[in-house]
Amino acid sequence: MTSVFANAGIAQRQLARPVEWYLTPRDFTERTAVYLEVALDLFVMAAEAALAEAGLGAEAIDTIVTVSSTGIATPSLEARAMARMGFRSDVARVPVFGLGCAGGVTGLGLAAKLARAAPGSTILFVAVELCSLALRTDNVGKADIIATALFGDGGAACVVTSGDEGFVQLCGNAEKTWPETLDIMGWEMESRGMGVVLNQAIPAFTRRHMHEAMKQLLEPQGLHVGDVDRFIVHPGGAKVVDAMETALGLGQGSLDHEREVLRLHGNMSAPTALFVLDRARNAGLPPLSVLTALGPGFTASTLTLKRAA
Repeated sequence: MTSVFANAGIAQRQLARPVEWYLTPRDFTERTAVYLEVALDLFVMAAEAALAEAGLGAEAIDTIVTVSSTGIATPSLEARAMARMGFRSDVARVPVFGLGCAGGVTGLGLAAKLARAAPGSTILFVAVELCSLALRTDNVGKADIIATALFGDGGAACVVTSGDEGFVQLCGNAEKTWPETLDIMGWEMESRGMGVVLNQAIPAFTRRHMHEAMKQLLEPQGLHVGDVDRFIVHPGGAKVVDAMETALGLGQGSLDHEREVLRLHGNMSAPTALFVLDRARNAGLPPLSVLTALGPGFTASTLTLKRAA
């Protein structure tokens, strides 16, 4: 397995539990208990950081959009966080499951739609994933080996409003789902928990299809691929990043923020795109960017970003 880890482009990752915990077989009940504990802590940590940067208290939030696909929580994470964070009792809750790696982009686009639909409202978007809870030491196949080398845990959050505040305007989002591609990426529900479905053809599929898909996604917005100053890409893996550069006609190595997030955190599924967006923001966003990710379905999700004046 050494070569798999060496080629992953990952130097460090954050995990919900110490490495030793994963060496013992765990059933779905044990994995769920860890999810409820650690995912809630991550939700609160990310949400509090986003609110602090926005200069807001939890009572200012009208709607919470929560994206997570690596565990089951009913009541969902935002309900469990209400007492700890002080959200209003009338806050609207929108938990979203099943988006996988595309969740950061699709969820942020959903938050933007909700903000536009209710002018004056303030939306909190939180993405939390504990991918490590799917790591296996029993019945290990190729997908399990790749997942063990690739995935990490993390959470991210941001505040979305319908006003002019903030560093970027969320202008348009779009998705494309290819038919008969359900076996490319996702989960298999098993007695021991969630088993990863990860097709090794993803980089090749990306190289073949992503340029035409991006043209179709941007065309209704009156945009072309060449109009985009910066693509901000979910780094699904080192080979996927390479494939995105090829498909979109980008210079080799141009997706530098993506590779750095992958190196420091691994693929955290939904939150990862927000980690890349944060690095791009801190480096200085160009006038027009497109945030994009690939996820189960098999689906490409995009969100068009215009730098705030």
